[in-house]
Amino acid sequence: MEKFVWRATVREGMKEEYIRRHNEIWPEMVAALKEAGICNYTIWMDGNELFGYYECEKGVDFALKFQAENETVCGWEKSMEPVMQKSSAVPVKVFELN
Repeated sequence: MEKFVWRATVREGMKEEYIRRHNEIWPEMVAALKEAGICNYTIWMDGNELFGYYECEKGVDFALKFQAENETVCGWEKSMEPVMQKSSAVPVKVFELN
């Protein structure tokens, strides 16, 4: 199973809003992620920094393409723009224990 990670920053003063939105995540967003083959999705917050990790049952390329073309995912991301800023940098794996 392929793995994917991402980084982002919560905008100043928006931590509680970021958490609230994820506590109330749209059911259709969860369904879209599952349809993309995404599982074991976790997001960590350290100060204003975010680190997300998920596994892709159908492969990373499929998951990324599906999300980019899915109306619900695009709507979620648009709604999150005032709350967070995604990083274009992709972390590099340096160690993995299986």
